[in-house]
Amino acid sequence: MSYSHLALAALGATVAYFAYGFLVFWLVPSLVNESRKYPAVFRPHEEINKVMPMGMVAMLVCIVVAAVLFAMIHPGGAGGAGPGAVAGARFGALIGLFVVCGFVIHNYVNLNIGVKLAVQQSIAYFVQWIIVGVAIGLIYRPVATP
Repeated sequence: MSYSHLALAALGATVAYFAYGFLVFWLVPSLVNESRKYPAVFRPHEEINKVMPMGMVAMLVCIVVAAVLFAMIHPGGAGGAGPGAVAGARFGALIGLFVVCGFVIHNYVNLNIGVKLAVQQSIAYFVQWIIVGVAIGLIYRPVATP
């Protein structure tokens, strides 16, 4: 496992995660507007800003864990060639499915939110994790095996 490539992949994927998240909230305001229908469930914008640093660190840790898992799946390669975008997209889709089922649908069951918000979050998070997987797949380079 190449720790320097692992760190670069995690950093690049974190940038991709937040860039996509920003774009989604900017280009699809209905997602934010839908969540505003549930003020008893979601923090107001001012309160979110207070805890955002903790959330950003938590997502970095989450993406580091994902990059480590990816590196464990792809331990070596001829000439140090990386697994690439397709392997990353497959990995990201699996992580995305995990997040949708283990987080979004779980929250839909436990929190008093509507199905429209759950569907919007499912689509947004699934695509977001595919992008993270692609970033990891493009950046991570395993240690070359002789």
